[in-house]
Amino acid sequence: MNAIAASLRVGGLMFETATHRFIQGANGVAIHTVVMGEGEPLLLLHGHPETYLMWHKVAGDLAHRFTVVMCDLRGYGDSDKPEGLPDHSTYSKRIMAEDCIAVMGKLGFDRFSVMGHDRGARVAYRMALDHPEAVNKLVLLDIVSTYDMYALSSAEFAKALFHWYLLTQDEPFPEDLILSSRKMYFRNALHIGRYNSENDTSSEAFPQEVYDEYLRHYNMECIHAICEEYRAGECIDRFLDKEDLDAGKKITAETLVLWGANGLVEKFFNPLQCWLKFCINVQGRTLPCGHFIPEEAPIPLLAEVQRFL
Repeated sequence: MNAIAASLRVGGLMFETATHRFIQGANGVAIHTVVMGEGEPLLLLHGHPETYLMWHKVAGDLAHRFTVVMCDLRGYGDSDKPEGLPDHSTYSKRIMAEDCIAVMGKLGFDRFSVMGHDRGARVAYRMALDHPEAVNKLVLLDIVSTYDMYALSSAEFAKALFHWYLLTQDEPFPEDLILSSRKMYFRNALHIGRYNSENDTSSEAFPQEVYDEYLRHYNMECIHAICEEYRAGECIDRFLDKEDLDAGKKITAETLVLWGANGLVEKFFNPLQCWLKFCINVQGRTLPCGHFIPEEAPIPLLAEVQRFL
């Protein structure tokens, strides 16, 4: 059984009506794309260390109202994983946003709404800044900007979110380190982002078959791509954010920001205050979960998104 068939089965009944295809993104990179439902287009972008499957608890409900498009970001899942360049630009959020613009255009959608989680949310807001004509409404899950992640960091932050610094180290140190303890590191990555252990829902969020599918993709090619993506965040993405701030350029799309009440975004930041710097029209609130909102709190998420969109 090939990889696409495996992920389709893991998704259960929810993905039986979905179509899987590879669509060429920027610079010829093949992006694994999953489409289901009918209605206005809604692009869903996953985060680290997951794949499009992270939407398995919400995609079916959303497909009753929207044409739901789920992509594996370049470097993740079944999408291509090109080698990083010395300047790390292969995995900048700008080029990853261009992948998504290309995919949606080839599906016939020139304007659409976007919901992204974690790294996918960083691609989503860069898309809204670079391609305002394409983004109708924007939903960002459990992030502040890459600029703020560095500018507002602290020793406590660095300890809790150590991977932001580990993964930016020169190749091949982090790649080899992670590969030597791949399963342990991956398990840790699925528990990063929460601080209130008494209310931790993350351990119940990942059915074994979904967990195994995520882990299947977490190979050397993927690990290298993820490291390159974090390196790009440190040396490209945060400076693009700063350029936009200095120029007074803001996200024009109406924006909803949601974050976990038990997560580290809640602990270290004032998310709405952070996003007011970047957005003309933004609203938001906490949800009763940690970092992995679509898997930890799908029902509250659906209620907020259905209302907003």
